Amino acid sequence: QVQLVESGGGLVQAGGSLRLSCTASGIIFSINPVGWYRQTPGKQRELVADTSGGRTTYGDSVKGRFSISRDNAENTVYLQMNSLKSEDTAVYYCYAIIATKVYWGQGTQVTVSS
Repeated sequence: QVQLVESGGGLVQAGGSLRLSCTASGIIFSINPVGWYRQTPGKQRELVADTSGGRTTYGDSVKGRFSISRDNAENTVYLQMNSLKSEDTAVYYCYAIIATKVYWGQGTQVTVSS
């Protein structure tokens, strides 16, 4: 029984920061690939950060501004978002992969005002 729950979204002014959290049950983040995608209406789903293969990769649009991290004791993965822009407005989803099956959280809305 795998569940991923995101939190930390909200409304923020351009230039500000947010930290998103994704807490898991039924899965151990330390031994499973995890990451973040985001979705904006009318746009293709966009990769934000991924930890597959034991390394971290970021989408081109967020490189240098976003970072992913883990707290293994809390079984939580974070997405630190700095220097936010209006183009970062989206629903952010965390995911985890277990034996090629992808599990998704319900998403958290991030809105950046300008």
